[in-house]
Amino acid sequence: MSPPWHPGRLAARLPFLRRRARLAADIRAVLGSRGYMEVETPVLQPCPGMEPHLDPFATRYAAKLGPSEQGGARDLFLQFSPEFAMKKLLAGGSGPIFQFARVFRNGEAGPNHQPEFTMLEWYGPGLTLDGLMDETEALVRAVVPEGLRSPTLAVPTDRRFERLTVADAFRLHCGGLDILATAPDPLVPDVGLLAAAAAPLGVAHRPGETWQDLFFRLLLDRIEPAIGRERPTFLTHWPASEAALSRRDAHDPRVALRFELFAAGLELANAYEELTDAAEQRVRFAAWAAERKAMTGEARAVDEEFLAALDHGLPPCAGIAMGFDRLAMLASGTGRIGDVLWLPVVPSGA
Repeated sequence: MSPPWHPGRLAARLPFLRRRARLAADIRAVLGSRGYMEVETPVLQPCPGMEPHLDPFATRYAAKLGPSEQGGARDLFLQFSPEFAMKKLLAGGSGPIFQFARVFRNGEAGPNHQPEFTMLEWYGPGLTLDGLMDETEALVRAVVPEGLRSPTLAVPTDRRFERLTVADAFRLHCGGLDILATAPDPLVPDVGLLAAAAAPLGVAHRPGETWQDLFFRLLLDRIEPAIGRERPTFLTHWPASEAALSRRDAHDPRVALRFELFAAGLELANAYEELTDAAEQRVRFAAWAAERKAMTGEARAVDEEFLAALDHGLPPCAGIAMGFDRLAMLASGTGRIGDVLWLPVVPSGA
């Protein structure tokens, strides 16, 4: 149980919260100057998102209808991300848009996690992955010119951000491991090849571990601690199996046009050059749904309205989801996400 409310609990956080407020105002100014329009989409969705490893908060909508009206109760979910909703707007002709969205992940808590948090997302029609990296770098530099810092690291933002492919990162930090060679089928990689390649590194394959499980264990243990320390790092061109919402690279279909941004020990953002093919997206969603069902027994519904928007025509675009609370942490120098939240939902002690 949380301790009782006391004004001192807010007073200790006010310096961090004031920095958060300035950060939000500065981001709005920068994106507005670039022609982005701020939007608001519903938190309640018929599908929370398709990521199989994320657990949603569910609720029940009970319509109060008159005697002659049709309808009734239905299940709704608190969104993982506003991505599907914002892409519906893009398909309808909204043009460049951004949003500070409240998003929800059930079960998440810790120094860098909360079950309810703020995601900054923006989407630019005609924008490529390289163009989005340029834009993201310029935004971070403009709103945090003093640099990003944790209690133990200070990362300047006045130098060009590093751009490192996932394949190069594995070669550099995992003893020369060729990660793409372990996935001859880009969308259904087999763990056997990766397990054999990881064994000489002293990393043993665990019973029941999939290719994705072992990939992310190596990423979390060997790569993430080594990047984003001297300057922010864009980790780019992810294996195709790990980027179900992004286009595959025309020059190398083993990889998808995705990046994540890392700085001072935190993952700050995840971005795609967006997949616009509804048929391919449906196939990828089916694979995610099958993975979720195998993990939990849950039959997760697909957002058919989102696929209809893709069928209508999502313009070529790139989009990014940035953890705004985490950016506020690194702008203010704290190591706890709760310090930059006005009223944290759960304790977030370091």
